[in-house]
Amino acid sequence: MKVFKPPRFAKWIFPRYTWRFPVFDKRIFITFDDGPHPDITPFVLDLLKQYEWKATFFCVGENIQKFPEITARILAEGHEIGNHTQKHNHAFKVSTKTYINSFLAFEAHTSSKLFRPPYGRLKPSLAKHIAKTHRIVLWSWLSYDFDLTVSEQSILSEAERVLPGDVIVLHDNPKIAERQKTLLPALFQQWKTMGFTSKQIK
Repeated sequence: MKVFKPPRFAKWIFPRYTWRFPVFDKRIFITFDDGPHPDITPFVLDLLKQYEWKATFFCVGENIQKFPEITARILAEGHEIGNHTQKHNHAFKVSTKTYINSFLAFEAHTSSKLFRPPYGRLKPSLAKHIAKTHRIVLWSWLSYDFDLTVSEQSILSEAERVLPGDVIVLHDNPKIAERQKTLLPALFQQWKTMGFTSKQIK
């Protein structure tokens, strides 16, 4: 069973995390993880421009260094960039020192006050440390766009449950580039029909 929306009690168990935002309009907060990459991020940026929406890109530091021109475009078009570690580390599969070094390596070349842990996993000690300087952003709607066992139709059906203030996780990952080129336009059109607009996280 796929959990598209985390349980309401999650925010009480993990108070250092931002799950969603209180809003008084039809605003949602679309985010993209794992990029940037030339196979998919320019397509995402073109689509956002078409809808006149803003998004937040939680980037892997190594990808920022490989593709600086795409990073520059993200910022030039008014989107936000967040720290997704330098090497896309899993907090429970590397040492605390390695993880902190990866977090700091990102900050050395790209300043951001936003952080999302890869895989949504973070040790409490790391969360305490990072929360001193950064907003740790999780999500209130996970798309499962990365999981090819979840059909596009299932994702579109679950997207009807999105509410104002939700933080939405999508991916600009080259491994799913072809899927995203059909799924993302369908999602965006669905949310537009529902009256939503997307804003970046500040």
